[in-house]
Amino acid sequence: MQLEVFIEPEIGASYDDILAFARETERLGFHGFFVADHYLLGGQREPGPTDAWTTLAGLARDTSRIRLGTLVTPVTFRRPGPLAVTVSQIDAMSGGRVELALGTGHGELEHKAFGIPFPELGERFDNLEETLAIIRGLWTTPPGEKFNFSGKLYTLVDNPALPRPVQRPHPPITVGGRGPKRTPRIAATYADELNVSYVPADVASESYERAREACGKIGRDPASLRMSTTSLLACGRTEAEVTRRIERIMDVRGARPEASVTSGTLSYWKKYPGVDEARDFASIGSPQLMIDRLNAYKAVGAERVYLHAFDMWDLEHLALVAEEVLPHV
Repeated sequence: MQLEVFIEPEIGASYDDILAFARETERLGFHGFFVADHYLLGGQREPGPTDAWTTLAGLARDTSRIRLGTLVTPVTFRRPGPLAVTVSQIDAMSGGRVELALGTGHGELEHKAFGIPFPELGERFDNLEETLAIIRGLWTTPPGEKFNFSGKLYTLVDNPALPRPVQRPHPPITVGGRGPKRTPRIAATYADELNVSYVPADVASESYERAREACGKIGRDPASLRMSTTSLLACGRTEAEVTRRIERIMDVRGARPEASVTSGTLSYWKKYPGVDEARDFASIGSPQLMIDRLNAYKAVGAERVYLHAFDMWDLEHLALVAEEVLPHV
């Protein structure tokens, strides 16, 4: 199983903060380093949010081994053609280590704060599907040919399909979400990986099975679609250490559990479990408990787990997981 480290720079972190955590991720032997593509999450702090792909461009030059990407880029934030150029260029800057994860986008308050249109969910799914079709089309257009596309939301005319990414046929594409209808079909059609986040292994298994069935319907080998999950991380050798890290999560996230889950202050966390609700299945507890939880995901087909580390200043946390968990999964 591949373990990725996943952070939320929008809570307020400098590039130097992020780079230090990424370099420690690389040094300790984790497979990849992924950043949330958001501009707002609860209580903000200085220096404020960063732009995910600008950050990844820096990391592409300042790291040497780890895989790099977002989890996930909302299709509401960027138009598909320019996004394909950005990712291709960063792929070259990294020597072929970039991955692209896409989702429909969520968090209406975030969109309003930054003046980004936030259409209804159906249109956002249309946007996701067309964005995937365009980016894959651009990346797989034969040399010397041009790419054209006509859809409900986008029209591309005589695009030269440049620059080409280093990875061929293209950087790995992940679709994030656990919707029961369109998500499995879209993942089967366009993605290399399906990410199902913040749910127990048995619930993730149901989403994986729907995606495998969708693969079968279009004649795709289900084994060619990698399955993954995201797990909230608060590991400690003692309960006091675990509690301290949980409290730190709530601090950097900008709210107590009851505020994040019930008040609507953080619309993002209304959609997913809070810390208390996630304790029964997330990577929260002792190293052995974490190993057991990760192996439960592995047993239902997950090949990757993104460890959601809110406190990107806690380098000892990373070291603990690398020393006592990573070798056993």
